[in-house]
Amino acid sequence: MLSSPPWTPIHAQIHRILRQRQLLPKNQNILIAVSGGQDSLCLTKLLIDLQSKWQWKLAICHCDHQWRKDSEANANHVEKLAKNWQLPFYLQVTNQELKSEAVAREWRYQALINTAQTYNFSYIVTGHTASDRAETLIYNLTRGSGADGLQSLTWQRNLTETIKLVRPLLEITRLQTAQFCADFQLQIWEDSTNEELKYKRNRIRLELIPYLKQNFNPQVEKALAQTAELLQAEVEFLESVSQEILEKATANSAIPQINCLILRSTPLAIQRRVMRQFLQQNLGFAPSFEQIEKLTALIAAPNRSCTDPFPGGTIAQVENNYIYLKKA
Repeated sequence: MLSSPPWTPIHAQIHRILRQRQLLPKNQNILIAVSGGQDSLCLTKLLIDLQSKWQWKLAICHCDHQWRKDSEANANHVEKLAKNWQLPFYLQVTNQELKSEAVAREWRYQALINTAQTYNFSYIVTGHTASDRAETLIYNLTRGSGADGLQSLTWQRNLTETIKLVRPLLEITRLQTAQFCADFQLQIWEDSTNEELKYKRNRIRLELIPYLKQNFNPQVEKALAQTAELLQAEVEFLESVSQEILEKATANSAIPQINCLILRSTPLAIQRRVMRQFLQQNLGFAPSFEQIEKLTALIAAPNRSCTDPFPGGTIAQVENNYIYLKKA
């Protein structure tokens, strides 16, 4: 392992973030998702350097999507890095064709979860940066997402009851991780698929972000990442308030029902969230904006008003100041 200065501003920044946000407690088993790119190498080096302060047990997992001819060489490169860093190495290789970014992401997280469960890791960490956060906000904005989608790259979330996903680099840009790797002479594996413009996220990163930097704001990545951070706090608050109102407005019964009188006195933003939670809780799927809107419209509707069927054949109907979910 190459000798290096003991401390840099990024080391101090990540140490502060971990302490203030309580992301990775001391003495935990931590599995690092490493692609071989600059972000995951920067993350790994930082955690290794901070390990003595936190007494973690670290290991590396690499997920091979089998998308490129050099994917096996990529995996071998990451394994070599793990050996140089004297960290356990785990390899996951897909046995199915991953036809889209979404399918690949779903497989990758499941592979990481399986590794963590097998080898007793409580935390999985990924190298998502402020740049990723900005790109995700733009990507979800173009799809018509609300605040929940715009803040979707959060600092941490539960993957299972015992495993958390943590993203410690959300204040660091991709430009900073590249400079960090150069400063510490870390051998980056260049992923050719990152340059393919057929992927929407690549077009955002390679074409849209540079355009915004040049024509609107040179610090656009940090500005958008800060917007996502503000939205995260607001979404958490609104979700908490909505959950309390949902509990007040519903009761255990054979037919799912919700009290219109309680909901009429709440703001529209809360009504929509309560209705989304109500549908998800009782129908078992994430409802669309249109489905939430047609249910919300019933709050002020007269008796016998009803919706057209939701997926699965359920309708919502107003009776005596309650909205009931019934089979059509």
